[in-house]
Amino acid sequence: MTDKSSKRIAYIDWMRGFACLMMFQTHCYDSWLGGAARQSRWFMWSQLGGTLPAPLFLFLAGISFAMVTDKMRQKGIGADAIARTTILRGGEIFLYGLLFRLQEYLLGQPWAPGTDLLRVDVLNIIGLSLMLMGVVCRISAAGGSADVARLRQSSIVAAVTTAAAIALATPPMWTTWRPHWRAWWLESYLNGVHTFDKPQPWLFPLFPWAAFAFAGLAIGLLLLSDWSRRKEAAAISLIGAGGIALAALGYWLDARPMQLYAVYDFWHTSPNFFLIRVGVLLVILLASYVWCRWGPGEWGFSPLIQMGTTSLMVYWVHIEFVYGRFSILPKRSEGIAAVTLGLLAIFVAMTLLSLARTRLKGAGARVRALVRRPSRASS
Repeated sequence: MTDKSSKRIAYIDWMRGFACLMMFQTHCYDSWLGGAARQSRWFMWSQLGGTLPAPLFLFLAGISFAMVTDKMRQKGIGADAIARTTILRGGEIFLYGLLFRLQEYLLGQPWAPGTDLLRVDVLNIIGLSLMLMGVVCRISAAGGSADVARLRQSSIVAAVTTAAAIALATPPMWTTWRPHWRAWWLESYLNGVHTFDKPQPWLFPLFPWAAFAFAGLAIGLLLLSDWSRRKEAAAISLIGAGGIALAALGYWLDARPMQLYAVYDFWHTSPNFFLIRVGVLLVILLASYVWCRWGPGEWGFSPLIQMGTTSLMVYWVHIEFVYGRFSILPKRSEGIAAVTLGLLAIFVAMTLLSLARTRLKGAGARVRALVRRPSRASS
């Protein structure tokens, strides 16, 4: 198991790598499968698996945010400085999202419409979620307390409250409370309407997606509590059990005859489905921990842990070779066997790309260290 004092935690990276793998298979089968194969059970299960990557990436962004914020608090850095750092990091990711959309627009010419530049993608919403978490954590520290444990508790309460508020507000935000008076590109960040007459489930608006990041923030802070650090296995086991309870609660609430909303869409906007998905994420967190601590997750080289360290890059690059101009297979024309081989090729290529990125980054750090060493000696 990766030591707690190390910069990266193996089971978190493994979980992020697992999200990359699920993303690859969803995109590959969606882009390349054609004919009767698109009506097969194989394709159905593939697309069902495709409901995991976006919640996983946002949830893990929340956990990473918690780790960074808690570390800065332990160093005695002020609340304003922490908020500034985290909000700026969120803004950086948001800009990456805009640059990604620009790249896709340029490579998609002459067919891509100009409105694609303002489409709300997962990178955009991760960036906005990080900025919102920075604001919420700053508000939760408004009392000026320097007690890290107390700040942790107040931030957990704020994160859970915000996640619940977003989830509960999602159904009306998509239907009866739609902000029609806003420009479509602004409304799209709230409900994913884009240029259509109603919100689109394949986009990533703040409602409900930001709620997964706040759920991750709460769980990350729980994992950083003094008791969880001492009893890591017990804490993660309790979190996994809590995930099962949350999923059961969501199913139970959905079965009740009374509904709170005028328009109820279980699969896209229901708070009950949000509870179920958060429960699934917590169970995956437990499974990742078990796999890496007691299973073969860290036996030798792990492609998933490796990709988990460079998930932004592999997300960015693989899209163009699956959906874009440089797609390695013809779109919507292949059978299951051919697409599976294409998926394997994408997986291997992204693993090698991730390795190259890690090694180049390490070589760059060593060169910088060598350059600095003589200058320090001479001074």
